[in-house]
Amino acid sequence: MSAVQFKENIEEIMALSKLPEVMLVTPLKEGKWSCKEIIGHIFYWDKFILEEMVSKMVQGGVLPTFPDHDVFNLEAIEYISNYDVNQAFEKFRLTRKELLEQIALVPSDVRFTLGKGKRQFSTDSFLKMFVGHDQTHLKQIYEFLEEER
Repeated sequence: MSAVQFKENIEEIMALSKLPEVMLVTPLKEGKWSCKEIIGHIFYWDKFILEEMVSKMVQGGVLPTFPDHDVFNLEAIEYISNYDVNQAFEKFRLTRKELLEQIALVPSDVRFTLGKGKRQFSTDSFLKMFVGHDQTHLKQIYEFLEEER
């Protein structure tokens, strides 16, 4: 179920790429990220999950703990600054698609943990966290767009 929502978020996010570029590079609020940076941040998490976590999603596997959010987010914004708006959206789309393809290869009955945590995750329960993450950021973007009308 969560994989379906995670996939549907691709279309929702890519629809934003049709907005005027000036709106996509304007910070949502003073001192906050722009739409492009938010998409870059989401992409960077997908990239991390794909490169560092999916291969460890095996029965009894232990995924690495999430990196320090502040440091990671700074890296994400710096990384995405090297791309124009269209490239940023395309990097998101391709990485999310690859992530979904790789996670689909993990059997649904496989359970793994995160770091030293005891909670067992399936790919579905794991993705559910990131569906929520996407939705939080999409809500921020939609509120900004509503204010800009």
